[in-house]
Amino acid sequence: MQGLHIAAALPMGKQLLAGSFQYKGKELSTNLFGLNFPNPVGLGAGFDKNAEHLDVLELLGFGFVEIGTVTPKAQAGNPTPRLFRLPSQKALINRMGFNNDGVDAIAKRLTTRKEKTNSTLIIGGNIGKNKVTENSDAWKDYCTNFIGLENVVDYFVVNVSSPNTPGLRELQEKESLRKIFSELQNLNKNNKPILLKIAPDLEISALDDIISLTQEVKIDGLVSSNTTLDRSLLNAANLEKATAIGAGGLSGQPLLEKSNQVLQYLHKGIGNRLPIIASGGIFKGEDAQAKIDAGASLVQIWTGFIYEGPAIVKNICKHLSNQL
Repeated sequence: MQGLHIAAALPMGKQLLAGSFQYKGKELSTNLFGLNFPNPVGLGAGFDKNAEHLDVLELLGFGFVEIGTVTPKAQAGNPTPRLFRLPSQKALINRMGFNNDGVDAIAKRLTTRKEKTNSTLIIGGNIGKNKVTENSDAWKDYCTNFIGLENVVDYFVVNVSSPNTPGLRELQEKESLRKIFSELQNLNKNNKPILLKIAPDLEISALDDIISLTQEVKIDGLVSSNTTLDRSLLNAANLEKATAIGAGGLSGQPLLEKSNQVLQYLHKGIGNRLPIIASGGIFKGEDAQAKIDAGASLVQIWTGFIYEGPAIVKNICKHLSNQL
């Protein structure tokens, strides 16, 4: 990222980056949530946590970028080391722990950017609770984040599915979600899209609860899915490495099939009533197409970006265009 910032600051740097990495075709543009996405390939939350790299990420051609996860108060996250590579399976294990600058600092950074640029990049705000906040009060943290970011992001994602904040995944239970979304929608006078991000490890009964909840409270879409705790997806050598690494969410190629199964189940239950943004194991155009075939409207990459590099968006878009 430092290299990209340096390159963008050089004479003609921005034009060269955009010319090299942006997909210029218009045929992949889509309108969802009242927003016009130039292409369906976004960057998932957890990469640009503090909204520091949006200008250069836009030059790489992302159709949208999700910042965060943002919490009300700044927090340092879990002790390092907390991000590990398993290259032979193109996987990562992370236990970052919502390290971020806090909602006020991030909102200020986004406001400054908005005043300085005429960027049309669609920005999602991924929001979570502080580690010290009790689950019974978690809804208050989500509301604080919403108020702070409402004027500087285009849509919100409620993150209750990270495995790296103790007890957070308990908020995926139906009553907890009902409380969070009811309170958020009470604040949502401007009808900002508010989506729910889920874990790929949920039991079928929990997925059924989420499907039914989307008919009871206003949820504008789903993000499926977060990282997994399932180590059975790893081969023997990486399982041994993962055991030595310890706690953390697994992402990357091993998650593709499992996340696709969850996506298919959700889409079967929801139909076309709600859009789904799909993530998990996307490295090439065929992976993104599999998500779309399973019911996704948009896709997000993260681990694929690390392993495949800055041309990944353009490569995926070329493949998707050829399938039209």
